Amino acid sequence: MKTSTVRIGLLTPGEGPAGIWSPSAQASALLAVAEINESGGLLNREVELVLKDGGNTAREAALAAEDLVELDEADAVVALLPSFARGPVSQAIGTRVPFIYTPQFEGFESDTSVVTVGETSDELLRPGLAWLCEHKSTQRFYLLGNDYIWPRSTLATARRMIRDMGAMVVGERILPFGFTDYGPVIEEIKRSRADAIMPYLLGYEALGFNRAFVEAGLDKHVLRFSSAFDETVLYALGPDCTENIFVTSAYFSSLRSRNNDRFLERYHQSFGDSPPPTNGFGQSCYEGVHCLAALVADTGDLDPRDLQQRVGRTIQGRTARGFDPAAVAGGTRPVHLATVDGIEFRIIDLQS
Repeated sequence: MKTSTVRIGLLTPGEGPAGIWSPSAQASALLAVAEINESGGLLNREVELVLKDGGNTAREAALAAEDLVELDEADAVVALLPSFARGPVSQAIGTRVPFIYTPQFEGFESDTSVVTVGETSDELLRPGLAWLCEHKSTQRFYLLGNDYIWPRSTLATARRMIRDMGAMVVGERILPFGFTDYGPVIEEIKRSRADAIMPYLLGYEALGFNRAFVEAGLDKHVLRFSSAFDETVLYALGPDCTENIFVTSAYFSSLRSRNNDRFLERYHQSFGDSPPPTNGFGQSCYEGVHCLAALVADTGDLDPRDLQQRVGRTIQGRTARGFDPAAVAGGTRPVHLATVDGIEFRIIDLQS
């Protein structure tokens, strides 16, 4: 029997490389639910957030999603998970409840039962690569990623863009999870004479490589460009490991806007002076919950098929991204380019 509340299941990885983002994702989603309840809830019912550990594998994530729907009686699922888990989770849920997938991803999603909130690799790569080629005279790129769909597809997109911009790819390596022998990779990067390296390593996986990269002294003359760096990774690396990093994202905690200022104020009011650091991956769950709420308020029900009809057409009243007070649910947000000063992102005007 369904409860008198609207139950939103939040599925995040409790372990593994992507577990680095779970604390901020949970805090961001809790804030969104609190804001929705302050505004009257959904369908005249209070909203309850059900936290669920999505594990470290696609199978574990799918089983957790099944539990959310069957045992926890979730009315919808919002998930921050690696791309390799998105398909299995969608299959486990089917069309029983809405499924909102929040992080940036490679694109090319053909499953109509999934509502994606994050930016695609094409949207994130294009402005950053164009700026680096024009303003940093970057011509030689080395590509590096973990062995699964997001890095592989993202680096394939990067190869096409780099070629179209008249630059070249001078090396590429795909590494398994848990890889630690970075010596040969570092030597290969040196021999390639790359101007920039594009590391797409998931969460904790980025730490070992970037420390080895800096220890070899490559950070002094080889740029690093990616959309996979975020505040959580920077804090874990420390200020001595962040020289010459450039990042594109739809969200930086340092971005000054009415939307983000309001989000940060509420976030710190709710979780104190030392909460999990805000970042694009964790904050995407704030966007995901508010996207779901906007679609449900527009359609008047929780039928996934009805919600899909309103994606990209419904106004989302709450967002931390962009500069407009409201956004379009499931729509795109402005992409920003930033460099790193110590462990803080400094926004670069893409027109400069």
